[in-house]
Formats: sequence, C-alpha cells, structure tokens
Amino acid sequence: MSDSQGKPLRSRITTDGLDRAPHRAFMRAMGLDDAAIARPMVGVVSQKGETTPCNMTHYAQVEYAKEGVAMAGGTPREFTTISVSDGVGMNHEGMKFSLVSRELIADSIEAVVHGHAYDGLVGYGGCDKTLPGVIMGMVRCNVPSVFVYGGSALPGRFQGRDVSVLDAYEAVGAVQAGTMSEDELTELEEACKPTIGACAGQFTANTMAMVAEALGLTVPNSAMVPAVYAERKGIGQRAGALVMEMIARGGPLPREIVTRKALENACAIVAATGGSTNTALHIPAIAHEAGIRFTADDVAEVLQRTPFIGNLRPGGKYHAKDVYEIGGAHVVIKELIAGGYMHGDTLTVTGRSLAVEVANAPAPDGEVIRPLSDPIMASGGVVVLKGNLCPDGALLKVAGLKSLGFTGKARVFESEDDAVIAVHGRDYAAGEVLIVRNEGPRGGPGMREMLGLTALIYGQGMGEKVALLTDGRFSGATRGMCIGHAAPEAATGGPLGLVQDGDEISIDGKAATITLNVPDDELAERRAKWVAPESRHRAGLLQKYAATVGQAHEGAVTHAGNAQWPEPRRAAATDKGAKS
Repeated sequence: MSDSQGKPLRSRITTDGLDRAPHRAFMRAMGLDDAAIARPMVGVVSQKGETTPCNMTHYAQVEYAKEGVAMAGGTPREFTTISVSDGVGMNHEGMKFSLVSRELIADSIEAVVHGHAYDGLVGYGGCDKTLPGVIMGMVRCNVPSVFVYGGSALPGRFQGRDVSVLDAYEAVGAVQAGTMSEDELTELEEACKPTIGACAGQFTANTMAMVAEALGLTVPNSAMVPAVYAERKGIGQRAGALVMEMIARGGPLPREIVTRKALENACAIVAATGGSTNTALHIPAIAHEAGIRFTADDVAEVLQRTPFIGNLRPGGKYHAKDVYEIGGAHVVIKELIAGGYMHGDTLTVTGRSLAVEVANAPAPDGEVIRPLSDPIMASGGVVVLKGNLCPDGALLKVAGLKSLGFTGKARVFESEDDAVIAVHGRDYAAGEVLIVRNEGPRGGPGMREMLGLTALIYGQGMGEKVALLTDGRFSGATRGMCIGHAAPEAATGGPLGLVQDGDEISIDGKAATITLNVPDDELAERRAKWVAPESRHRAGLLQKYAATVGQAHEGAVTHAGNAQWPEPRRAAATDKGAKS
C-alpha cells in the first residue's frame, strides 16, 4: 500500500517480505490479522494514568481516536508516555523534573514512532509539559500527525464565584496573612477543581492548546471544549479520520504546517489572551524541531505588536469554559486575522488554510474576548525585558498588572527553597526585588516553576509590593511583578549571579528594560571573583539533562534540531515472497 504520491507506507518495512515473518508473528500475537497488518499503522499516544487529573480524560478519548482511525481504514496502535504533574511537583525538589519531562515525552515518541515505523500519529496532551512535548515529537518525526488537547477541567464554585486551583494556591498566603480562615481554605480546596481535566484558566495547558490551534496542528476549534463534555468523542474520532486523510494524500506533514508564519501566529494568540510565559520556552523549542531558529527575541517582536483582548485568568476574570461558550479559540484567531495580527494563509491539518477554518467563527462577545477596537491593552500580555541584568532576555507577564514599573533593592536567595522559607516566615519587605537564582535549565537543573512561591506572595497581599526575578520558571497561573527565564542563567556566569543584597534594580515593563544599577567596573570585579555553584545532582537524569540543555531564550532544548530520518534500505532478495 502507498500514499497518493505512490510512496510505500513507512510501516511496510516491518510488515512486507519473507524476512518479516517474525515481525508479523509479533503482530498476530497482538490480535492482528492479515487485513489489519496490511492497513496503515497509526500510533495513538497519550499520558493516561494517575499522576495528574489533567490526563485522566485520556482513557476514553484515546478510544475515540482509535475508533476514528479504524473507521477510516487504519490500524491504531496505542502507546503511552510519561507526565509529571506541576501541581504535585510544585515547591519541592520534584519540580526539577517537570521541564525535563517535556524532552522525555518528545524523545519517547520519536523512539516508538521510528522504532515501529508508524505511518501516522494522533497525540494527546493534558498537563503543561505534555502539550509541547507531544508537539515537539510530532515535528521531530515529521509523519502525518494530529494533536489533540484532552481539555480543561470545569471551574469550581466558592462563595458565589468561579474558582480554579490558582485560588487555592493564593489562599494559602491569605491564611498566613490572616485574611482567610483555615476552614475557608479547606472549603476552597474541596471546591476549586470539581472535575478531571487541566487547570481551568489561561495557564500553560490552555495557552499551549490555543498555540496548537494557531499552529494548525489540531482538530479545528477543539482546544477550549471542556474535558468532560460529550463533544470530546467527536473530536477524537475526527482526529483519527484526519490522520488517515493525511496519510492518503501524503500530508501536510508537521514541518509543512510549522512554518515561521505559523510560529508567529502561535505567539500572537499567546499575546492576545495574556497566556503563559512558559510558551516563550515551548514555541522556540517547537521551532527548533523544525529547523527554524526562533528565539525569545522573535517571540518578543510578536508580543509587542499584538493587542491583548482576552479577559482570562490569571490576570482577568474568565476560564476556558467561558471561551468555549462564546465560540472557542476560533473567535480569537478570526479577530486577529481580520486585524492583520495573524497570518491567515498558513496550513492546517485539514489541508485548508487557517483563515478558511475560522471563517464561520462568531465575533468577540466583548466581555470574555474583546474586539480589537476595544483592547484591554494595546500590546501583548507578556513582555521580554532586556538590559545589563538579563542580556538575552527575561519574561514579565504584564496582563493584570496595575503598574508596569518597579525599582527596589535586591534581596538575594541562592535557591527557591531559601526564598520559600523567607516568604513563609514573612521575612521580606515591600519594595524589595527578590532574586531567586541557580534555578535555570542547567543550574537547577531543570528550571523549577515557582507558583507555590509567587502565589504565597500574592496571597499575603504583596503581589505588586515586591518584585521577583529568577532564572527559573513561573506557572501560567502566576501573577504579580514576577520576572522569569532570566538569560543567561546565573549558573553559567550570567549577570544574575553577580547581584548582591542591596543592589538597586529598575524594571520598566513599558520600555521592556531591566537594569542592575551597579557600575561596570564593580561588576567586572565581582565577575573575576565569581565561582560556579556546585550542582546538587551529579548523576541520574538531571545530570544528563544539565550536560545537554541550552539556555531559556532558545527554548532550553537538548539536541541539534531538525532531525532527519533516512530513507529505509533493504536488500532486494528480502522482498521475495512478500505479503502485502
């Protein structure tokens, strides 16, 4: 069997020929007959399991995708990969494995897809790192692929308002500050996440789901459908059918879809919705898989030119379910294309352009999503700051901030753990710039996410009374004057490692600058005396990761990029007696 160009299916290297009798024996042991072996083999990957509620929706949804593949004439081959829950890993050493898991997911997909020579792939993502990890794996393998987000949880109800797990994080700080009782915290804990699915706000998971829509890699307008809604069955079946269509016509392949224009579209939807700062890691990493150099500078250029129109949490009021109810992600995309802020001529998995796919979307409702004529802010909700403290950039989410400027004295912490101890004890003061260093991709290793810390600060009523600067990461749920992804990181000799207690630091979100107000000669003296910190992880996965990972502004990637899979080679004699 071959595609529309007459090219043999990849899977024939495992099924056809006299010498493939042992291979077929393995397939028969899995219950496949001659007809099933002859069909295209389509991988269906997910992270179904019990590590996080985000991925527990995959159990049923994977079956829907397999039905779609089978109904369209393919043979689905289910496999799983890992997930590390940011929610459970937060605020302890385990968080160092979160960003690492993105690479493990992409690597494991590459291993299975190429190891088994699958013809196509349907990939599910749920929690934060699983979405970019699956997309990176798809682009790396470059076989016909459709991405599906498993969907967000429904928001909970607490004291007459919609809430998410972010409220529980911030409520811990409120209890410490004496503005909430422990009984109220318990009530909120039990109410804030009433269903399985990813976090309900425009945090990393939902932001990356919108990125998948903007890139054109997913079932059109599926991202904002809540995880527990019945529509998920049709989405899964459609994904299975779509990948079979792509196999039959020979594309479009992921690298035909993920172009520079598509990457700019991805940045635009992040900006327009006040999305997660983590996307400034993930979008360059996806580009890297396609052989496109796309750094934090490229992200910043799009963020600065794109209006902010999404009134979504954490900076705003609404959740993913609310976006779904007013027409889904296509509402945002159509509005941005019409305004000239997104490219409408990019390809999608359907083979049609993005503009065609969103043509029937309704106009913005004016409350959840504003029209471009009435934006919340004139430019995007995330800013890349640059200056002598962060020459390669650092990220500030300005969405929801009352003031875009801050000047204060540095208070230096050598790790997140030290900072958490101080914040728990309220051993910090208004006007300080809290420096949390040695938490970057190499220095951590693993670039920990610090929602536990930032939410404590916000819950204690100090969210914009102090600034927080780190070479680590923040959650998409983080809010306040929080600056992350400082590059180059302290552990590699970046200027962040030279900061001392009492140094004055100036932050200007409007001008996109961050300045360490210390004379150059003084910094040169400090650099001459600087010694790299010793890692706490000298073996195992984190040691391997630290040895290969790059800097945040380039996506914290771990390989050379643009992987090419060679054409299969077989001796002619092995084709004698082939089964087809």
